Formats: sequence, structure tokens, C-alpha cells
Amino acid sequence: MIASARVQAAIELLDLIITAARENGAAADTIIANWFKTRRFAGSKDRRAVRELIYRAIRSFGEPPASGRAAMLGLGDQDEMFDGVGHGPDAIKPGEARAAPSLLPSWLEKLVPAEEHAALLERAPFDLRVNALKTDRDAVMPLLPGAEPIAHTTHGVRLLENLALGATPAFDGLVEVQDAGSQIVALACAAQPGETIIDLCAGAGGKTLALAADMQGEGALFALDTDRGRLSRLPQRAEKACVTNVQLRELNPKREMETLQDLVETADCVLVDAPCSGSGTWRRNPELRWRMTPKRLSQTMETQAHVLDVAAKLVKPGGRMVYAVCSLIDGEGTGQVEAFLGRSIGWEAVPSLIDAGRIHGKGRMLTPSRDGTDGFFIAVLARTC
Repeated sequence: MIASARVQAAIELLDLIITAARENGAAADTIIANWFKTRRFAGSKDRRAVRELIYRAIRSFGEPPASGRAAMLGLGDQDEMFDGVGHGPDAIKPGEARAAPSLLPSWLEKLVPAEEHAALLERAPFDLRVNALKTDRDAVMPLLPGAEPIAHTTHGVRLLENLALGATPAFDGLVEVQDAGSQIVALACAAQPGETIIDLCAGAGGKTLALAADMQGEGALFALDTDRGRLSRLPQRAEKACVTNVQLRELNPKREMETLQDLVETADCVLVDAPCSGSGTWRRNPELRWRMTPKRLSQTMETQAHVLDVAAKLVKPGGRMVYAVCSLIDGEGTGQVEAFLGRSIGWEAVPSLIDAGRIHGKGRMLTPSRDGTDGFFIAVLARTC
């Protein structure tokens, strides 16, 4: 593909991505992969160049552009590619609209701390968690050139150089790709061997596997989620990681307790890694800025309150609940915890054993600019009776 054809490809893909963001459709990565499956003529260099153009545009515009063409014109340095020749984009028309660069959607600017705006669009680091069921960090470090231990984690390693992880011995179950912030969330649970631990919003099970390692394979570990597709990825990952004590359950949204009666008041700890705006992960998923709307945020916050109430029923007297969201929006974090404590008898916020981040309301906050992790709010709540 010539350079102008790559720009046209980026335009077509951005049109699909913009539409998917508005309609809550497939993720950008999925759209890009599917598009290239039917275009075998595009080589690896073409795919990489087009992808870089697309993500440069996504990072450049906080508001969804009117079109992929407006986005490419808004970048300001691709005009010469609009020559109307061959497979390139049509020539630019006088006064044609260009997307205006911005960091965040205007309605979100005041909800996300100003000091984090720029950091949220930097490239995220590549972090790994060493699987303590099979090895330890000191043994894995020599297998990962250019890596360093991550502060405030027990098993975290950060890669400082590009590395084909799949070609290293460490990829065979010795490590899991996991941001340091997610590792710290798991550490906040203080899971111990022999306990009963419930990961209520387990997804594909990244934190479930971290909890299993802390439990040293002893005790009961339940991975629960309403998303069958994501949960179905966990068994293969667990087998590779030598995790044998995890039990999976698919839940019905808003009817979770129909499947959880036998777990009422049994858990030493319930982790609620709640659905959220994902604002703390915009470095990795910048298109999430295009997907979030005031209505969607409001609906998400209703879900957070609901799963907190479900989780509370599963904790035994004297047990604990860890509430976490990968968000920097207070309404999703400390606001949810304060609301829960206001409507729930026999619960209190307690200090966390983790020392990462800073105290924020009833919990702790991790941020990209201060801590070099994804953004997270984490609170530990104890059932007192």
C-alpha cells in the first residue's frame, strides 16, 4: 500500500470505530483485526502503519470526530495524502471540516482530576505478574532482559524494552500480563491459604489468578461474572497457571442471588472489581473516551451500587469486601463507598494493608501520573456484625 492508501484505510476504519463507539459495538482492536482479515494484500508494515494512524487519531480527539476523514484532516500533517489519486482519499474541498484536537470530552473534564489529563493519553507500560504457584520474581528476572521489579507489588515486573514475550521461557505459565494497579487490587484483598474468596466481577480472571497464587492453591476460590464470553477464557488460563482451586459461575444480571444462595455469608473476602467508565485505563484504551456518555456513566454507577449490595450478602461476619474501580471519577469510587456505608448497617471502611497510591476519601487512589499504574480507586470494607 502506498502512503495515501494507508490514510484512506485509516479513514474507513475510523468510520467503523466511531460508529461502534456511539452504538456500544465492537472494540477498535477487533474492528481493525476483522477489517484486515478480508484484505490480505496489506502486509505487516501496512497494518502497523494504519494502526498507528488510527490510534494517533483516537488519542488526539477527546470528542468522537464527525468522521474518519475529519479525524485524519484534524491531525494536520496528512493533507498531502488527500490527492484524489488511486486508492488514496479524495482531494480536500475548500472549508472542509476538520476535527479539533482535545484531551477529553468536555463533559468529563471536570470529573477527572486535571493533573491526570495528559498522563491518561501517554503510552502505558508493559507489566507482568510472576506466578507464585510456579516460581518467584528473582528466578524470572534473568529470563526477561531489561525488566525491573515494580514497587508496591509482591510479584510485579515491568518491561523496559520491547520483548517478544511469547518466545521466552517465562511465557509458559511463569508470568501473566497484568498492570501493576490490578496486582495491587489483588494484594488489597490479603487473600490467605484456606480462606473462601469470591471474585464477584471476575471477567477473564486476571485478578482471580493473582488471588489463587496468594492462596497458594488452598481454600475455595469462586470466579463469578455475568459475561459468559469473558468467563470462558479462565479455565485455560487457570490450567496454564497451575490453578486448581477456582470454581466458575455465570450469573444473570440483576438476578445474581438466584445462583448465589449457597454462598450467602460464607466469604472471608469478596472482591468487587466493578464495571466502570474505565477512565483509569485510557492510556491502554483511549477509545473509551468516545464511548462514555452521561447516560452510560449514570447507568454504570447504578450497576456499581447494585453489585456492592450483592457482594455484601456474601461476606461472613468479620469478613471483608474490597471495592475497586479502574476509574478516576469520584462518583464511581469514594462516592459509591460512602453511599454504601450510608445505607448499610454493620459495615465500616478500614485501612488497607497496601501502601501504594495515596489516601482518597474512604480508600486509596492510584493514578498514572503519580504512581505509573492504571488509575484505580480501592477501598477495604469490613463487616462488623
